[in-house]
Amino acid sequence: MFKSLRRKTRIKLLVFAVLLTWFYFSLPKTLFNTPTSYILEDKNGELLNATIAADGQWRFPFNENVPQKFTDCITTFEDKRFYYHPGVDPIAFVRAVKKNISGRGSTQGGSTISMQVIRLSENNSSRNLWNKLKESILAVRLECRYSKNRILALYASNAPFGGNVVGLDAAAWRYYGNSPDKLSWGQMATLAVLPNAPSLVHPGKNREALLRKRNSLLNKLLLDKNSAKKIVNWRSWNHCPVCRYRSHKMPPIYSSGLKRKMAMRFRQQKLLQLSTMRCKKM
Repeated sequence: MFKSLRRKTRIKLLVFAVLLTWFYFSLPKTLFNTPTSYILEDKNGELLNATIAADGQWRFPFNENVPQKFTDCITTFEDKRFYYHPGVDPIAFVRAVKKNISGRGSTQGGSTISMQVIRLSENNSSRNLWNKLKESILAVRLECRYSKNRILALYASNAPFGGNVVGLDAAAWRYYGNSPDKLSWGQMATLAVLPNAPSLVHPGKNREALLRKRNSLLNKLLLDKNSAKKIVNWRSWNHCPVCRYRSHKMPPIYSSGLKRKMAMRFRQQKLLQLSTMRCKKM
């Protein structure tokens, strides 16, 4: 049957098969191979302490659970049609092109959250037309492999949040000393606007600009009926400071009792190692 087709038709089918095969294998099995911090939690999942990752970043291990507050904030700020497009949003792309050509307002890229996951996985900061096209294709492939919730989790765990802070979990503890699921709307909105320009605006830099961006996002959330119903005491967030910028030490720290227990266990292990070495020598 294949031989009976016209030559042009056969060539088209072969080209289509090659492109389909490339599309299927275009996305690597593992998107992120970056080192993560070692974290210590109690039996209730509360953070006791954490170490900085091998590459000098505060990056907690991947967390598939993304708080609904962050989902509402990040989709409102970065990708309004996240749950409706296949990885690429043509409406946002055309609007961004028109705005960039006209020169009105700030420069926009039209990247969806899925496209940003691809860019983060490749650690590519260059934003030319070729990279944008590549990100668009791989974003569609990403949507074919993972669910929307999984893509959000990949973004939340690997997005930059200013300085050497990577990922929502690390940012929540670094800036607020708490887990993401316990943050207020004002705090979560502050974190949601950081990945957009982490080198220009973060809690340790340009705090007034950060406050304006956060309040702008909260205003958008209040205009959304679904989000507005969830926001409690919404009048208080306008006067809430963005956060207290913290040092490298991750809060909360070990309790004194836990410190003593760990020190005692460490000494016992050392004594056991020394006695074993002596026995071997004898």
